[in-house]
Amino acid sequence: MHNYWQRQESDKPLFPDILWNKPEQRAHAGKLAIIGGNKLGFAAMHDAYKTADEAGAGQIRAVLPDVLQRTIPATVTETVYVPSNKSGGFSRDASDVFASACSWADVCLAIGDNGRNSETAMVLEDLTRSSGRLVITRDSIDLLMNSMHEIVARKETTLVVSFAQLQKIFRTIYYPKVLSFSMQLLQLVEALHKFTTTYPVTIVVFHQQQLIVSHDGQVITQSWEEPMAIWRGMTAAKLASYLLWNPKKPLEAITTSFLSISFPK
Repeated sequence: MHNYWQRQESDKPLFPDILWNKPEQRAHAGKLAIIGGNKLGFAAMHDAYKTADEAGAGQIRAVLPDVLQRTIPATVTETVYVPSNKSGGFSRDASDVFASACSWADVCLAIGDNGRNSETAMVLEDLTRSSGRLVITRDSIDLLMNSMHEIVARKETTLVVSFAQLQKIFRTIYYPKVLSFSMQLLQLVEALHKFTTTYPVTIVVFHQQQLIVSHDGQVITQSWEEPMAIWRGMTAAKLASYLLWNPKKPLEAITTSFLSISFPK
């Protein structure tokens, strides 16, 4: 196996210190802002909020369009509502609130359920130009595809993508490697190794029953049997939570978040 590729078993952590060092008190477990939703959907926000809470995130703040103000369940306890547009997504007036929420947070998660709206795309593009640790997933990736040149060059950024989205990212930025659904795992590992050596972005993608993370040229894979957890945004919410208390170790934190076990206190 190449020296830049490691495998993690689902019940045996590659980085046990990440689990042992998890804060016991919520007050020390960091702040997470989750941005997403539109008038037709907020399921991903609900799932992400619940997942982050169960993972141990210290404080969680949900940022939603105000059209959902009477719809969000009481289990999402800390909410910020921002102006919505006629399509029920985020309006341009949400930009300052996004910036404020992500300035407050240690990690900002763009969870999706945005709808296909150009105004929402513009306000999300503003978000990517701010500083701070950012996790982007689901249809937020699609809305931001026109800005992908800048996003993959942005530090402290994690993209949790489908294989089809990864294909489109490579094409959009004219990266000289063609990805195919039939390619072997080793070929994808090599492509991600080279890609994340070139760009500072962290990539998380599912392929051939493997969940893969690549950062700074290193690649780690783990057998994965829960693709719906990725598509519903729960995987992104869990890894964003682990980044809260391991901001300088994104590869180790994200890899550990894949585990199906937790160490007892």
